[in-house]
Amino acid sequence: MEKKKLIFYFIVCGIVWIAGTNLLLAQFEPTPYIRAIGHIKETVFVLATGIVFYFAIKKAEELNTARMDRQRLSTLINSMVDFVNFKDGEGRWVEANEFGLKLFGLEGVDYRGKKDSELAAFSADHANALIYCEKSDEETWQNRKITRVEEVLISPNGTRKIFDTIKVPLFNPDGTRKGLVIMGRDITQKRLLINLLEESRQQYKSLFEYSPDIVYMTDLEGRFIDLNPRFKEVTGYDPEDIIGRHFQKLIPRKHREALEDYFSIVSKNNKPKLIEFDIKKKNGDKIILECTSVPMVIHGETKGIIGYGRDVTKLRRTEEKLRRSEKLSIVGELSASVAHEIRNPLTSLIGFVQLLKSEDEKHRYYYSIMADELNRIHHITSELLLLAKPQKLKFVQTDLHSLLKNVISLLTPEAAMHDIRITPSFGEKHCLIECEPNQLKQLFINLIKNAIDASHSGGKVAISTACGKDGKVTVSITDDGIGISKERLERIGEPFYSSKEKGTGLGLTVSSKIVEAHHGKMEFKSVLNKGTKVTITLSANCVPKRGME
Repeated sequence: MEKKKLIFYFIVCGIVWIAGTNLLLAQFEPTPYIRAIGHIKETVFVLATGIVFYFAIKKAEELNTARMDRQRLSTLINSMVDFVNFKDGEGRWVEANEFGLKLFGLEGVDYRGKKDSELAAFSADHANALIYCEKSDEETWQNRKITRVEEVLISPNGTRKIFDTIKVPLFNPDGTRKGLVIMGRDITQKRLLINLLEESRQQYKSLFEYSPDIVYMTDLEGRFIDLNPRFKEVTGYDPEDIIGRHFQKLIPRKHREALEDYFSIVSKNNKPKLIEFDIKKKNGDKIILECTSVPMVIHGETKGIIGYGRDVTKLRRTEEKLRRSEKLSIVGELSASVAHEIRNPLTSLIGFVQLLKSEDEKHRYYYSIMADELNRIHHITSELLLLAKPQKLKFVQTDLHSLLKNVISLLTPEAAMHDIRITPSFGEKHCLIECEPNQLKQLFINLIKNAIDASHSGGKVAISTACGKDGKVTVSITDDGIGISKERLERIGEPFYSSKEKGTGLGLTVSSKIVEAHHGKMEFKSVLNKGTKVTITLSANCVPKRGME
């Protein structure tokens, strides 16, 4: 319609120009000057017409180019799955893509030239969101820089959509507002995945950090990647000092080869594996760790090893005590039946050997040997009965030092026969203990006799006591004899296990049972060819001698 009007105006103007100038020139006499003016008039008309046509064609090309650019821009932004909006310096909408119009429910609305607050009247479901956008736009203008915010849009059905929105303010050279470009991407699913990932990470972190067991991760070469805080509680080492180090530097040499095979099996076979080994804590104490390792598979490829370590020291000690208790129970049942069967015929044999010894002078030496062996059998059966018979203990208050002195007086002649000195060393206090005196005597007799048997001629057995502040007294029996090997030391107290040539192994079993009955503790420390030290800890009340008086 505009083109037709322009052509009509041009024709009218052309006719008026030609008719008017011809009418004006007709008033004059035809002269060469007038004819020249007529030619100039025609030339001016042609030039003017050419100039008009040139600018018209140029303007048409510019308009066509602008139309094509706008069409391309419109096609581009409408093909985008993001919200795109162009606003002028006053915040009025200039252009928006179809996704944005559909998002705010503005399809079919003449939005151009209107602000968000004005468009809120056309979108009842998103009126608050549009008003908020206007406030957010103003903050962007005030900051005068690209702003990135997360905006939440609630759909009519109640679902929430989260948009990562970028707002780019444009300014004129003089600093006035020129326009605002807004782009928003729906990141609802991405945010959901991020939240799920964060939730999963928090769950993993809780499992890792608050696990009651040690949780460790290593690479395929055996270097620690991560350790949870429980590692420090169990071993005393800071995880920061261990991460990056190879496991072989922390494990005793005797376990290294087994652990290398262990890690190799886990990483190659992709199967969980369990192993148990002992390590030293930072303070030097030994603990037993039970470790279960599984391959750490990422994208179908084994990247390392993750495992759980549990301190089973107390459990293994309890199991060992249980095994010993079962052995003692079996020994008790066996000894109850065997001892009674042996003692009756044994009494007759001892009597007949003594009778033959007095009547047959020729074979007296052999009868003496027989009598000694029969007496030894009688001693063994007595110890068996002590193990088998449940003892009803009657505790009385006893002076420990007096009891020890009696035992030393009893064993001093036997020690002198072997050229062994017994050297007592008691403290300045009296130690009063609740005990069964006869059993404690038996305990100390067994231990001191063992020390005498283990000592060399000219050696000594030191007996000392020490009162602690925790209501305990410690009795130490130390010899400088042959000592006990590490392997034998681990089996001390087992029934029928003895390092002596004629020992039964029941003496220390009985001693252990006596200490246990008195709620005490007995420990052995020994070095081969240097001696052995036995320490018995019992509950006691230590008082000054003056107070005792």
